[in-house]
Amino acid sequence: MTQYTIIGAGGFVGSHVAARLRAEGVEVYHPARDDPEVWERDLGRIIYCAGLTGDYRTRPFATVEAHVALLARLIERASFERIVYLSSTRLYDLLPDGIGKEDRAIPVNPGNAEHLYELTKMLGENLTLHRSGGRGVVARLSYVFGWEDGAQGFLSDWLRAARGSRRLTLESSQGFARDYIQVDDVAAALVRMADSKATGIVNVARGEMLSNAEIAVLFKERGWDVSFSREGGSSKRAVAISATKLADLGATARPVLPLIGQYLAGLR
Repeated sequence: MTQYTIIGAGGFVGSHVAARLRAEGVEVYHPARDDPEVWERDLGRIIYCAGLTGDYRTRPFATVEAHVALLARLIERASFERIVYLSSTRLYDLLPDGIGKEDRAIPVNPGNAEHLYELTKMLGENLTLHRSGGRGVVARLSYVFGWEDGAQGFLSDWLRAARGSRRLTLESSQGFARDYIQVDDVAAALVRMADSKATGIVNVARGEMLSNAEIAVLFKERGWDVSFSREGGSSKRAVAISATKLADLGATARPVLPLIGQYLAGLR
C-alpha cells in the first residue's frame, strides 16, 4: 500500500508536503493528471492539494473539476485509508464579523458569480465529510506564504521583491491585515492531520492577524524603505481565524514576524 498520495503535488503547498514526507524517507505517490494507476492501487493517506485561487474567475470549469469533480471520483471509486481535503479560510470573508470558527455557517449566494470559489470549496468539504465513510477531514488553510520562487500570495511576492530592491512600493494599504502561516508549518499540519484521527473541519492558521503596517515596521528596522499605493485599510474588517483545533492536534504554527526577520537577515 502507498503510504501517502499527494493530489496536486506540483503546486505550491503540495510540493512542500511531498518534500517533507520524502525527507522523512516516506513513500509518496504523486499521480499525473489522468493517471490510470490512481484507480488500480491503494492510495493510502490522500492529501488533496489540487485547486485554483486567483484564476477561478477565468477558469470556472477547471475550478469545478479541481475542487469537486476529481474529488468526487476519488471518494467514489478509489481505494484509500484517509483523505485530507484542502479548503480555505477565505470562506470566512463572507461573514460580517467575529471569529472564523469551523462550526460557523457560511452565507453564500449562488446568484453571485464571485461566489463560485466558495461554493465549490464548500461542496468539496461536504463530500469529504459526509461521503468518505468517516475517512475524511477538511483543512481550511489561511494565507500561506513562502519566499522561494513559486510561492504564491501577496506576502510571498513582497518577500521576493525584497531580494532585488531596498525601496518597495506595494499595491496595497497599510491597514490591510491577514492571518499568515508559513508553508512549512502548513505541510507539517497537513501530515499531522493525515496521520491523526481528526474529523470535521480544522483551520490551518497561526491565529494571529498581521497588518501590512506591522510587517513594514520590521522591514524598515532591517533597512528597507516600504510604501503603499493605497490609503487606509479595507472597508470591511477582516474576520479573525480561530486556530484552537489545530493547536489541539499539536501542530501550532510559528510566529510570523520572527520568520520574516530571519529571512531578511539572510538577505543582508
